[in-house]
Amino acid sequence: MNNIIERTVAFVQDRLKFAEAGHDWSHIQRVWNNTKLILEDEEADVMVCELAALLHDIADSKFHDGDETIGPRVAGEFLASLEISPEIIDHVKKIIFNMSFKASLGEVSFHSKEMEIVQDADRLDAIGAIGIARAFSFGGNKGREMYNPNIPVQEYKDKEAYKHSEAPTINHFYEKLLLLKDKMNTQAAKRIAEHRHQYMLGFLEEFMAEWNGKK
Repeated sequence: MNNIIERTVAFVQDRLKFAEAGHDWSHIQRVWNNTKLILEDEEADVMVCELAALLHDIADSKFHDGDETIGPRVAGEFLASLEISPEIIDHVKKIIFNMSFKASLGEVSFHSKEMEIVQDADRLDAIGAIGIARAFSFGGNKGREMYNPNIPVQEYKDKEAYKHSEAPTINHFYEKLLLLKDKMNTQAAKRIAEHRHQYMLGFLEEFMAEWNGKK
């Protein structure tokens, strides 16, 4: 297993060396570490969890014209080159395809304990101080406004509408990031998410006060 993980790490590091700061190797490493932390309290297939964590953003659809199939395909092709069992490859691909927030806005036909763990690990990196930094990094990369009081927050009911949103970054907190605490699957992630959620609320309160000239 160690050799497989080492080769996967090398592949991901090379593939993401020019990635946007919120979806680069450092993000992958944090999600991988979160996964291992959650696995201390959860029973699951460690190999599947670690491979899915390492490969989950290998070709994020946000940077590939919304193509949600490219990530699982690239991951599957790489894993096949390692001569891993088809069952593990299929499981990892299904996790990658189904674990995102936008996927949860549509029909999710796959579920596993391993997906719960990696999904939590990824969502933890989307909130708190790191989540704030990542949100503004991505917004800047896409040329979005930080905030515009004339653009209301949306409640997305389907993933296509969410995928095509170009709303300001502050809206993203209310449309996704503040919702993640209550979507955690594991007890470990729920504990960590509570503190990070409160940190974001404090940030937003300070942001609005400064924006409106009250501080």
